[in-house]
Amino acid sequence: MTLITKKEIETLNNIKGDHCISIFIPTHRGGKKVLQEEDPLSLKNQLKDVKQKLSKKGLNADDVTKITHPIQELIDDGSFWREQSDGLAIFVADGFFKYYTLPVYFQEHNYISDSFYLKPLMPMFVGDGSFFLMTLDRDNVKLYECTQHSFTEFEIEDLIPETKQDRVGFDYEEKNLQFRSGATGSGQTMYHGQEAATGKRKNEIKKYFRAINDGLATIFKDQNMPLLIAAQTPLFDIYKEVNTYNNLMDENLVVDFSSTDIFDIHEMAWEHMAPVFDQNRKDQIAQFLENQGNGTTSIGIGKILPAAINGQIEALFCENNEDIFGSYTKDNDAINVTEGNDDGSNISLMNLAAIQTFLNGGDVYLLEKDEMPNPNSRVNALYRY
Repeated sequence: MTLITKKEIETLNNIKGDHCISIFIPTHRGGKKVLQEEDPLSLKNQLKDVKQKLSKKGLNADDVTKITHPIQELIDDGSFWREQSDGLAIFVADGFFKYYTLPVYFQEHNYISDSFYLKPLMPMFVGDGSFFLMTLDRDNVKLYECTQHSFTEFEIEDLIPETKQDRVGFDYEEKNLQFRSGATGSGQTMYHGQEAATGKRKNEIKKYFRAINDGLATIFKDQNMPLLIAAQTPLFDIYKEVNTYNNLMDENLVVDFSSTDIFDIHEMAWEHMAPVFDQNRKDQIAQFLENQGNGTTSIGIGKILPAAINGQIEALFCENNEDIFGSYTKDNDAINVTEGNDDGSNISLMNLAAIQTFLNGGDVYLLEKDEMPNPNSRVNALYRY
């Protein structure tokens, strides 16, 4: 389930035209607001505003209708609105149309300029580190590569035994080993069933898990992504004994596989992993605060925008739902800041700084005012050098 890639951001950024239209609206996965068709109504309102802006820019009615026709088709497509996530991003230009249904909440917003407005997409790429997720449930073992917003399944059938019987040679269904997560007075995990999971039975499970571990070694070779295992705790305890991958998470994700699908498991997995990946943001904010005044941090778009274009920024912090409009001349880095963009003649300087930072390998964070390293400015930067 891959949603949007850095390559697609680069493609969108490379599209230029006289009337590049960007629209963002919040959407709903289900419930009353879907039944009441609030999402298409929200887009209809944005389209009305876009048409008015295009008319003010001098386009005649026929041209306005032509360029916005794909948006109207979305509004009229009833089946489209039954398959939404948390936000919808739409990009339209002469001869170009693309939309993304994304698990990101957007404020209603539209923007018309000579390029697309991509800053609201940045949360898809920060705090979104990659990790392995293994679901370990009796004879059903699957491996995924995940981020916050996506998961991709590996083909591992040729790498691991298909069933426990293939490895240990007898019918586990007849033996019907059951597990109970608990502990003895000595802190050891308790098992129960027709036969305790100790001695011979536990060794047989270990053989099966060892074969899985050995088979997946070809995938894990030279990797350093965390590995999170979704399994009942007794099974996870046994797997830890045979695991040879250095980045196995210490704790497992406890899942009832009989009532949980991979979409739910992925969501639970991200809740488990989010604090691990959010540490980078916290570290960068701490680094900004520690280094203020020594030349490796900056506030204000005047200094930050040229640095973003030159690839100097390690982390850019933008105040969420705020903007800075004006003009920028690349030849001499001349920046003119205006109070707003009512007539659509200026560009978003913050958007330009965010996209250039992102494309040059930096991190871009959209933060509330009280979360900004320096809340006295709508844009802060931590430099690489």
